[in-house]
Amino acid sequence: MSWFAKRTSVSNDELPIVLKSDRSECEFTISSIIESEIIPRLLKAERAKGPFLRLVPASRAMPCQLEIDTFIDLCVFNDPFAAQDFVNQLLKEGLNTEHIFLELITPAARKLGTQWELDHMGFVDVTRGVVRLHAIAHEIGFVYQDGPVIQGDVKRVMIASAPGSEHLLGPTIVAEFFRKEGWQVVIEISPSKKELVRAVSNEWFDTVGLSVSIAAQLTDLADLVDQIKKFSRNSRVAILLGGPIFTVEELQASDFGAGGVCTNAKDAVKLALSLQPTD
Repeated sequence: MSWFAKRTSVSNDELPIVLKSDRSECEFTISSIIESEIIPRLLKAERAKGPFLRLVPASRAMPCQLEIDTFIDLCVFNDPFAAQDFVNQLLKEGLNTEHIFLELITPAARKLGTQWELDHMGFVDVTRGVVRLHAIAHEIGFVYQDGPVIQGDVKRVMIASAPGSEHLLGPTIVAEFFRKEGWQVVIEISPSKKELVRAVSNEWFDTVGLSVSIAAQLTDLADLVDQIKKFSRNSRVAILLGGPIFTVEELQASDFGAGGVCTNAKDAVKLALSLQPTD
């Protein structure tokens, strides 16, 4: 199983040790990512067009608790378009994007965190909900902008799935290997190329790791790598590729303009370090 893989057709003997361990360890790791990183980053997001949010008068009331709860249910249990349609309807009724972010998405994110803490909702449902909130926040123009914009003493890595995948298990496992070696890790759950490029343009990263699950994601992979290099705050960012597709097809990093391909989570940090500039 590849270093970013969530689920593949390989046998259990090929699963990494971390996945063969107690399932509660994986759940705890994912929940810690949700609680300590993803939800706080979502809550700290700002309007992409400027640092200040202005709540101008709306022609309809702010979302009530029932509407917030309904929105959470749509994010967690329905198809991904249902939650966006809910937001679009509120916008048509007179709310603006600042209202949506501050009065709907933000309290929804807080409640998801509370639901997890109280054990009222499982990590899979919380993950699905947060992914949806994250995507909607991006859709209406909000991004996280508090990360460092220049190189620091501690190396930073962004781990993300290629557009077309929304999962946390594989990236979370890889993240733990980097964290144990002292790296700062950001797991980016942006579902589009535009959002991934925006993420690397907002913060400094020494390395970007991309998980590729299926052959269809290979079509635009070279362009995605090129865009990340072009817009990254780090002009010499190292890009690693991983994922199930690299275990079933003979593909080279150079085919996509990346620095390397890694099919074992334990080797990811070593490979990332080998690709860092020496001067």
